[in-house]
Amino acid sequence: MTVFRLATLRTAEEFADWYRIGADYVAHVAEGMEFDCGPFHEDAAAGVAAMRANRTDVAPNVARSIAATLLADAAFCDPFCEWLPLWYELALAGPNVLADRRLSTVARAYAERVPHVSGPLYSTPGDVLIEGRPALSYVSEFSERFVLADAILHLEWFVYVARESGVDIPYELLARTREESVAYYTGRRESLSPDVHRFQTLLFADDEWVRKINRVYGLDSALFGVWEGILRRARTGLEAAASDSTD
Repeated sequence: MTVFRLATLRTAEEFADWYRIGADYVAHVAEGMEFDCGPFHEDAAAGVAAMRANRTDVAPNVARSIAATLLADAAFCDPFCEWLPLWYELALAGPNVLADRRLSTVARAYAERVPHVSGPLYSTPGDVLIEGRPALSYVSEFSERFVLADAILHLEWFVYVARESGVDIPYELLARTREESVAYYTGRRESLSPDVHRFQTLLFADDEWVRKINRVYGLDSALFGVWEGILRRARTGLEAAASDSTD
């Protein structure tokens, strides 16, 4: 099977596990950073149960969490691919459109129940400068570009989805995480400050998100395998650096 298998998904029931995996990721990062999650765990459980029953008549905070998660995923692929070589962006243009359409259709059924849920605006390469130059000009290898893009975009994904789901995140940490991460993954900074290091280590657990989607939806996708490998190496590299600093 390939990523085109996802194009066959249409109903809330079929996307229930998708939402569950995203909610688990939010919980993993938020709990690891000791953010105030409010009623998020209960809301997420209620959301999964409603989606499995193909119900959209859920509480507003539950509807907002579901819609935000699916819309953030729907909008993720195109801006992410802009950070990568043109051949890669063109190769995934078709699958990206299909995934966006399927996720957005289900998300809208929940977004209609709450105001102002439209999805995040992700950074493109032209938005991110360091020392007056595009951040991409400091990296060349495919994996370097992939990790740089993910370090920025998975932060933006998490901030949007977590806040829409009722998780309280300190603004100062977000601004510093973005600034330090761009410098670190372009080689302009040797290390991350301890709390940013921990934050990015948790965020790079999106290798587990990729693995779970690949397994739960029976994709057996080589492409997902490549993504998982790059992300896992980024995460374990941060974990090793943290371990070395405490020795």
